[in-house]
Amino acid sequence: MEEITEKVNNLSVNSDIHKKNRIQVSNTKKPLFFYVNLAKRYMQQHDEVELSALGMAISTVVTITEILKNNGLAVEKKIATSLVEVKDETRVRPLQKAKIEILLGKTANFDELMAAATNERDGREGDQQN
Repeated sequence: MEEITEKVNNLSVNSDIHKKNRIQVSNTKKPLFFYVNLAKRYMQQHDEVELSALGMAISTVVTITEILKNNGLAVEKKIATSLVEVKDETRVRPLQKAKIEILLGKTANFDELMAAATNERDGREGDQQN
């Protein structure tokens, strides 16, 4: 029994499956700026974020990346593309889908830009209350 407990305690979970800073993007489930804002929050918490998508959602990941880069918030650290097999009950053979993973890191002035955006938003909300 002691040996089993030791083996369970020494098990390492594949960290790729449970990354706390990974966003799996869908082009049908959420609006674009939901993902942009979520990516900003993940970068605040973890200093980097990994955006991942399959098939038609790849263009959404590229758009999110470009928005963050153009606003001076993110830099590309790594881009990986691959083909993954997706099982489909209506087909005999698995379907191959394109996959992209983009790892973004914070820019040097990320925190400054985020603070300025928060102050600007707070100022506008104060104006509306008066």
